[in-house]
Amino acid sequence: MKAVVWHGTGDIRLDDVPEPKIQEPNDAIVRITRSAICGTDLHMVRGTLPGMVEGTVLGHEAVGVVEETGPEVRGFSPGDRVVVPSTIGCGTCSYCRAGYYAQCDTANPNGSDAGTCFFGGPKSTGPVDGLQAEYARVPYAMTSMVRIPDAVSDDQAILLSDIFPTAWFGAKLAEVGPGDSVLVLGAGVVGQFAIASAKRQGAGRVIVVDGIASRLDKAREQNAETVDFNQEDPVAVVKELTGGIGVDRVIEAVGVDAERPKSGPAAEQTKEMVERFEQERQQAAPDANPNGEQWVPGDAPSLTAEWAVQAVAKAGSIGVIGVYPPGFNSFPIGAAMNKNLTVKMGNCNHRRYIPDLLDLVVSGTVDPTAFITRHERPVDAIEAYQTFDRREDGWLKTVLDVA
Repeated sequence: MKAVVWHGTGDIRLDDVPEPKIQEPNDAIVRITRSAICGTDLHMVRGTLPGMVEGTVLGHEAVGVVEETGPEVRGFSPGDRVVVPSTIGCGTCSYCRAGYYAQCDTANPNGSDAGTCFFGGPKSTGPVDGLQAEYARVPYAMTSMVRIPDAVSDDQAILLSDIFPTAWFGAKLAEVGPGDSVLVLGAGVVGQFAIASAKRQGAGRVIVVDGIASRLDKAREQNAETVDFNQEDPVAVVKELTGGIGVDRVIEAVGVDAERPKSGPAAEQTKEMVERFEQERQQAAPDANPNGEQWVPGDAPSLTAEWAVQAVAKAGSIGVIGVYPPGFNSFPIGAAMNKNLTVKMGNCNHRRYIPDLLDLVVSGTVDPTAFITRHERPVDAIEAYQTFDRREDGWLKTVLDVA
């Protein structure tokens, strides 16, 4: 079968690999009909999420059809359409029972202290072969698959594998409530869903910061108030829009590959931080292997964390869903402490939120397809990765039509 395979930092290929087989009694084999390219995948190619094992199939978002189940899998049958949560949980340990599937004690073969197990990730997460393939093995299938209602299309369901639940989780972490003013840092597809999630969790207004015009245009379609960090100082604008106080809540949806402003007042202000940012980049991606303008790690790893702390009101709260690798230790903890901030962060417990979000799709409350901007065939996957990596306009979310 064809699959997108990691061979080294800056080196991914569309390979022929063996079809997966049932390995454990609780496994299922799923024929993938939709997969997608995520910003987290780019972290692994750029080197800002290190520890990848050569030969690992990439991808952690998928929709498909059950082909085969192990003898311990109940409730699913061949032919069922399913969405596969990005993170893997056993469903029976104390963490899974409490809804913390991303901290399952059992799923990660590296042990209970290893943390999140997810598809297509580095050695510390398994590794478990990912979902950018024609077929995938799904461990702990009773928990790691959710049946798709007939009224929900594959295109709608694919964004519930990771993106929508992650954004919903981000709004929960930020403690968004009725009437709150909310700042979303990053208007990529997670940021777009963070806008939608914040509004549906009661936000009175949502401000979004990004530097790419097409993303900001998309945010305005949701009636978000937009700030282009290449033209304005985002912290100053947020303070101005909130009477000098700052926002009640912040959702940080960028992470370690943040980009420094290239023009405007914010660019001037960050010039003096360039040396620090470069040290952070070396720390985050010591094995980075750029090819010209391709696979270049972000040049301001801690910038959105700084903006989050500066822009939130005293006693406000921040939810961090942007990805930061283990070992990255730059955070303005002193400023956060002296503002009495609440800061929550983590990997999404996808399985906890997918059923309810499917209900929002069935009811027509949210149409996830509004945020899909590209459909590509698997044979074009590497080129799609390259274009997405360059942050080109119009490449908000790319879905791979496997079948």
